[in-house]
Amino acid sequence: MTFEDLEPRPQFGAALTQLRREDLDLYSVGDLGERIEALEAEIARARAAIAAKAAKKSDADALFNFGR
Repeated sequence: MTFEDLEPRPQFGAALTQLRREDLDLYSVGDLGERIEALEAEIARARAAIAAKAAKKSDADALFNFGR
């Protein structure tokens, strides 16, 4: 067992909640542009995960519905 095992796991969605609470007035225009790029990359990563999960579900549906 490692020390990481003893630490509580972050709550689901905690990072997103923290992002929403950030004061954007502290950022420059360039910083905000970089932030948008990073968030768009995260959106693309989430969409790719959705597509992968949908493909796995389709494969599982096809396997278990075979012959029906």
